[in-house]
Amino acid sequence: MTEVHGMSVDIRTPDGVADAYLTHPGDGGAHPGVLLIQDGFGLRPSLRDMADRIAAHGYTVLLPNAFYRHGPAPVIELPDFIDPEARPEIFQQLFPMIRELTPELLRSDAGAYLEWLAAAPQVAAGKIGVTGYCMGARLAVLVAAGFPERVAAVAGFHGGPLVTESADSPHLLVGKITGELYFAHAGEDVHKAPDHFAQFDKSVEAAGDRHRTEVYEGAKHGYTQADTAAYDAEFAERHYRELLALFDRNLRQ
Repeated sequence: MTEVHGMSVDIRTPDGVADAYLTHPGDGGAHPGVLLIQDGFGLRPSLRDMADRIAAHGYTVLLPNAFYRHGPAPVIELPDFIDPEARPEIFQQLFPMIRELTPELLRSDAGAYLEWLAAAPQVAAGKIGVTGYCMGARLAVLVAAGFPERVAAVAGFHGGPLVTESADSPHLLVGKITGELYFAHAGEDVHKAPDHFAQFDKSVEAAGDRHRTEVYEGAKHGYTQADTAAYDAEFAERHYRELLALFDRNLRQ
């Protein structure tokens, strides 16, 4: 794979300055842009590694700290290996920050991230790709639905919540997405009721042939995250294959 160059960058938003990680091929050229949206644990070394791997396939990847309103990453101290069952206090610290990421705040932040990508010399002209994990998969849908003119492809892995009672529930927004969508649920996801999969998938199917969902049978919630107890190397590799194929189909002209 291509050698990549990663750096820390600051992005001004209406609410302050978001710290972020930017990584891109080290050939000096401009490459299709990708917005990587974190899981609930936040911006950390393992997510930077994921961004680097995507960048090595010819993309410029921006990974913002979604919790920047609480300070630069790491916003809370995390162990090198995250097992929430052994460390329940981790979620007690994170849940208030996760809940405060309302659709209104997300749209405001996403607009700043997309504007920054459009102006970055490392990013080629044209639409971008978005990928999100856990809570980031929900946010990825909101970004793609809120900025359809900017997003050519959107992916989500072990995402949630995807079905809520609110008017901006992800399952109600997929019809606004004009880029190609791919979502992969965890078959053993204890964080979502099984009928939520069905409701979300029904909405995706109704949105068109270019939208697709799968269930990775046997995978746990968080299967892509190498520093967590839920990680599964086989399903993580499957995720990379599907994600890069999605981006290649839609971001390379």
